[in-house]
Amino acid sequence: MASQLNPCLAFNGNARQAIEFYRAVLGGELEMGTYAEYGSPDVSHPDNIMHATLRTPDGYTLMAWDVREEMPHTPGNNVAVFLGGDDAALRGYFERLSVGGTVTLPLEKQSWGDEAGSLVDQFGITWMVNITQHS
Repeated sequence: MASQLNPCLAFNGNARQAIEFYRAVLGGELEMGTYAEYGSPDVSHPDNIMHATLRTPDGYTLMAWDVREEMPHTPGNNVAVFLGGDDAALRGYFERLSVGGTVTLPLEKQSWGDEAGSLVDQFGITWMVNITQHS
């Protein structure tokens, strides 16, 4: 198996809700386990998610976890999940991801010729979508 680079999103107790939401938006197979299931009974919230992986039909892999209490959880805007390509399905992903969130750039034709937009979803994760336009 070749090496992979996949986003792994950190949450503060709501990783299960977030990754299940992303599965509803993107589809795919979801695997997840709690701290207790992975043998870490020393944590205060053993039912929190230690490891979740969503593999979508489009070939995306998105991972998530709940940070342990001794680790600071500081949501921010220093990372965004990027979805790009020429598939019109990206438009539907953008619309569904924005439910309960905030669109920061409407999905529309941009100066470089592509349709692009960005949003912060209901879990505080920034998403950028770029739909390539062919001339």
